[in-house]
Amino acid sequence: MTGLAEHKAHFRVVGSGRLTNSWSVLCLTRMSQFTPTRLLLLFFLGFYVALSIPEDPINCFTRNTNCTVTNSYAIFPDRSICEAQQVFYPAQEEDLLKLVASATQNGKKVKVATRFSHSIPKWVCPEGHNGWLISTKYLNRVMEIDAEKRTMRVQSGVTLKQVVDEAAKAGLALPYTPYWWGLTIGGILGTGAHGSSLWGQGSSVHEQVVELRIVTPAPPADGYAKVRTLSEEDEHLNAAKVSLGLLGVISQITLKLEPLFKRSITYLTKNDSDLGDEAITFGQQHEFADIIWYPHQRKAVYRVDDRVPINTSGNGVYDFIPFRPTPSLQLALLRITEDVQEFNGDADGKCLLAMTATNTLMANAYGLTNNGIIFTGFPVVGFHNHLQASGSCLDSDMKGKKTSCPWDSRVKGEFFHQTTFSIGLSVVKKFIEDVQKLVELEPKGFCGIEMYNGVLMRYVKASSAYLGKQEDAVDFDLTYYRSKEPMNPRLHEDIIEEIEQIGIFKYGGLPHWGKNRNVAFEGVIKKYKNADKFLKVKDEYDSQRLFSSEWTDQVLGLKEGLTVSMDGCALEGLCICSHDSHCAPSKGYFCRPGKVYKEAKICTRSGS
Repeated sequence: MTGLAEHKAHFRVVGSGRLTNSWSVLCLTRMSQFTPTRLLLLFFLGFYVALSIPEDPINCFTRNTNCTVTNSYAIFPDRSICEAQQVFYPAQEEDLLKLVASATQNGKKVKVATRFSHSIPKWVCPEGHNGWLISTKYLNRVMEIDAEKRTMRVQSGVTLKQVVDEAAKAGLALPYTPYWWGLTIGGILGTGAHGSSLWGQGSSVHEQVVELRIVTPAPPADGYAKVRTLSEEDEHLNAAKVSLGLLGVISQITLKLEPLFKRSITYLTKNDSDLGDEAITFGQQHEFADIIWYPHQRKAVYRVDDRVPINTSGNGVYDFIPFRPTPSLQLALLRITEDVQEFNGDADGKCLLAMTATNTLMANAYGLTNNGIIFTGFPVVGFHNHLQASGSCLDSDMKGKKTSCPWDSRVKGEFFHQTTFSIGLSVVKKFIEDVQKLVELEPKGFCGIEMYNGVLMRYVKASSAYLGKQEDAVDFDLTYYRSKEPMNPRLHEDIIEEIEQIGIFKYGGLPHWGKNRNVAFEGVIKKYKNADKFLKVKDEYDSQRLFSSEWTDQVLGLKEGLTVSMDGCALEGLCICSHDSHCAPSKGYFCRPGKVYKEAKICTRSGS
């Protein structure tokens, strides 16, 4: 791919004739002749058949026009289809200058798309079908690694996997990253993606940026486009390093690296009765700490994860099981099981499946091995580049669809919502205790989350970015079933809706920019103390608002309409219910106050 990018000196117009932390359950029960043991065997045998890399999220009906763009899950929260007049695949900064200049001259709305497109909200959608798309697919080169300065300069379409691998070859490491390597650096910065740490500058990748080059619109005297180089001394870097794609097209990023080091990982499973207290202190005690919470099972799994001396014995590898290639047959069976359980209201079946899945994950150390082959016990010690991120379902160029990433829309597999928000350390105990009150009232209501590996809790530090985290916090990541039919309510719909509203509204949680349903972004811009500074830079860099859209204006509070009032809107997170019709009254779901947070309005099943 890199060689192709280098060969193409000029941009091209190309046409064509989904962190998730999703979980592909390892075994099924009560499904014909497929016992859990046989399906577990099928799962592991499936790793050795042909793979299929994800489909490009951009498709055009003619050679260079009439295009559509989506995300890796093939659908946005409101199930809309985003259109564009044309798509461009630049290979170098000069191409970007020409494209942005042309867009400026012609008044074209522009959005930037990435190779794998893992953002759930509609950041990638241009305004109307006459807009343009700029893909960073071929802006995929590592430009320079300076071992003496410990820096790496990359194009914005370089993937996290490339950064990790190339840094390690030079004896260097990017210390804190997301766990999924199928992200581009430009996409990571645009949405403020992060790993888990309160140490140093924290777990957000944008805190490691020392220089950024961005192509923005410009006046005619400057050729309608210009390259702005922002260094650490430039205050505008605080706007550009979490930009939501609203300032222009990021061309190159220079990252600060560290000497390659080793880590030691041990998972400890405890009762969750003191989770509120532990969550406050655990992140201070271990550099790469995180917690996986299984509320129904009353368990919390603590990741004790720290640096160790480079001469410590061990060659551990982390190949996270939910990010491995999964047999398409298995994915179909799993989805059918979920659909049947939802249709029948089978909470017991969900809980049994969830416990089987989580026990299997724990027994296999979530994908950790001591030597790259087998897991023999904790601690697992290895080099940072082998432990920080994974995503082997993306690794193959082979055709065929016998296995895929679990959420690949081309097969019958996972289809889900994600709700992700950060809660400040000052109130995180109270939030956890409120959720535990819900568990006491409706414990089975959490099994649907546990089928997707529970609640992932990551630590995030207060950020210097204008749209970054406002205080040290714990990020809560929930993944759960979504129906293919938008008017179908979920089993225990009310539980997740109440958690969402407790986190976002009662405790002022900040939604992850790259995840969430629409309701999480309602009024969000008011939560950022430097929002005005960001908007000022936005107006300066893009005075014609070429990189804005109706969706982004709604999120920034510049337009109404982020949430809507229509039948069933609360089921998809397009509104907070205020009328029964916003739920599914014909199917027994009505708008009611929350069980713990009385100010919440949730879709509750009659009699529950």
